[in-house]
Amino acid sequence: MRVRLVGSGSLPAYADGIRRVYADVFSAPPWNEDRSAGARYTERLAADAGRPGFTAALALDGDTVSGFATAWTTPRAFPSDRSYGHVAEALGPDRTEAWLSGALEVDELAVAPDARGTGLGAELLAAVTRAAPDGRCWLLTSAGAEATLRFYRRSGWHRVPVPVPGRAGLIVLLGPEHPAVAGPTPGP
Repeated sequence: MRVRLVGSGSLPAYADGIRRVYADVFSAPPWNEDRSAGARYTERLAADAGRPGFTAALALDGDTVSGFATAWTTPRAFPSDRSYGHVAEALGPDRTEAWLSGALEVDELAVAPDARGTGLGAELLAAVTRAAPDGRCWLLTSAGAEATLRFYRRSGWHRVPVPVPGRAGLIVLLGPEHPAVAGPTPGP
């Protein structure tokens, strides 16, 4: 098994494997998405690949995808679509600008159930965050995803202790080298 960065032009060749891993991971608890969400994700991924700073890593066993991670640069003008508006509301404009705008945002990380416990998740995460500007990387995840939160904690990520409003129960995590975690604990 090997982890490698993949350019956006190469992603279509792995779309079936990415779709399968996405469906396997995110149809299970705590996500409970319909398996068809894998197909919707690969469609979204094709558009996301055009975002500034986009990077993707694949865990490959031969040509078989066993995991993937994607990230991109959060725009300087912080977006308001998807969950961004809730995040900005929770953190406030100063922290949103200082911590997230222009930082590397990890969008997805998934490892096939039969490949878990092998270190692939950590390798994928390291591959897509290695080039984070000044160590500034962040992500959103579900407060109910206990195994996911344990993984990120073991990987050195820090939970911002500010609840994100909205029905999704999201939390913000800052990467291990993020300047905001070098000083006082991030908080309100």
